[in-house]
Amino acid sequence: MPAGNLPHVLQALDGAAVGRWSRTVVDGLSGARSRLDELNVFPVPDGDTGTNLLLTAEAGHAALTARGDGPAESPWTVLARGAVLGARGNSGAILAQLLRGLADDLAGAREVDGATLAAALSGAARTAYGAVAEPEEGTFLTVARAGAEAATAAVAAGHPELADVVRAAADGARTALLATTGQLAVLRDAGVVDAGGAGWCVVLDALLTVVTGIEPSRPPLSGANARPGRRPVPPPVHQPADGPGSEVQFLLANSDEDAVGRLQARLGELGDCLVVVGVDTPGGREWNVHVHVSDVGAAVEASIEAGRPHRISVTPLARLRPPAPAAGERAVVAVACSAGLADLFGGEGVAVLTAPADQVEEQAVLAAVLGTGAEQVVVLPNHPGLTALAARAVERAREEGRDAVVVATRSPVQGLAALAVADPTRRFGDDVVTMAEAAAATRWAEVVVADGEALTSAGRCSAGDVLGSAEGDVVVLGSDPAAVGRELLDRLLSAGGELATLVVGDEDDVTRGLGDAVCAHLATEHPTVEVVRYTGGPGAVPLLIGVE
Repeated sequence: MPAGNLPHVLQALDGAAVGRWSRTVVDGLSGARSRLDELNVFPVPDGDTGTNLLLTAEAGHAALTARGDGPAESPWTVLARGAVLGARGNSGAILAQLLRGLADDLAGAREVDGATLAAALSGAARTAYGAVAEPEEGTFLTVARAGAEAATAAVAAGHPELADVVRAAADGARTALLATTGQLAVLRDAGVVDAGGAGWCVVLDALLTVVTGIEPSRPPLSGANARPGRRPVPPPVHQPADGPGSEVQFLLANSDEDAVGRLQARLGELGDCLVVVGVDTPGGREWNVHVHVSDVGAAVEASIEAGRPHRISVTPLARLRPPAPAAGERAVVAVACSAGLADLFGGEGVAVLTAPADQVEEQAVLAAVLGTGAEQVVVLPNHPGLTALAARAVERAREEGRDAVVVATRSPVQGLAALAVADPTRRFGDDVVTMAEAAAATRWAEVVVADGEALTSAGRCSAGDVLGSAEGDVVVLGSDPAAVGRELLDRLLSAGGELATLVVGDEDDVTRGLGDAVCAHLATEHPTVEVVRYTGGPGAVPLLIGVE
């Protein structure tokens, strides 16, 4: 009896089924997350494949949930767009491309039968290969293609029912997954299957569960981490690797196919593991770009030439194990929210973790501390919301034998002040105290542009208003960034000061000339104050001020 004739088995996928599949994928990846992270040794052993796949699936499901019953837009399109815009890491970008490939073929169908799905899986696998600059076999891509080929073969063999097609795809992908261990040397040496391919098997099994109403029974994921009686391989920890040293990922808007093509060529020269996925949004086409590079600044510059990069994240890459601490060696780890700030701190000889504050993770801070190889490490969080997170990472670093300490810098300008007095010849404890005192003695302020209506300590603001905050509290509201910056400086210097540090962000139509205006004000109204000016670059706030 064909599976499609059973009453509990779906014969076609409609919008409701897409929603249930998306929810089941999130649940499945949530349960498999730690196992997938442990399997992750390719392309970089950074232990985050399961995490990245889950975050990408959650982004797609969130978009689908937010859609509700409103717009008539295809659920396939909404799911794919959410996944592309929220894709994390190499594996997440490939998962997003596969979902986008499905949407390309299925968005116009109210219901999707087995034959249609098989064709869409084949198309999705082809587009995924096209999104990866240097595809390799024995990877996520191989497993996705094998699943699609098995689905197509089921239709050709006279089994076009949806359940038969999905079961063939899931089984074919699982068979290909088990073979990946022998296809890539790095997988063979570690005795594991490909983590991204294992994640795709979870995705297809979730679809099989939705279609048949029965969760497939599978053996544990193959590999050294799943073999009974064998101790699991320790979770890998981030540290700079030989060759490309950072994972850079961002969304790119205000661009076109030609500019993206040039960007792909440039990033291909700078690094590897390049994946570029495009998707249409209500505001125009956007691309999610992922690459591993050693020169982060060059990658960001190339993205600016191609369009408007945003949501830029930079994460150190990894070897499988952290180095043993070098006795007596001392290092500093600083968090920077932009490439310009990263260059500033990097120029001081410190290890830099570059990411927007709301995207900094405890594991990444720990990895940066361990990755220095030093026994004594100072962490500069450079944001009021990151001190507690940094403290937790430091506590874990101490368990690894590091003498690590957080100097609670609440702004990058306090971090720069702390670095200015650091002295590696001084006893470590004394040096930490000196750095902390220098940071605390630096009054800080910033100028930002409000992105929405809010009630501040200086009154109610609307989107587009300019906010001036001192020590974290909004004290000035205005419409002119230069006027707000001048007033902030006057307030800070009313209590005295000998040095003003200015970090000017990437100027746009609203903030153009801001740096020159505040420098001119200081020269006229506070001529005895020494001024040091830096460039924050894309991702930095319009103006950071430090007064010592």
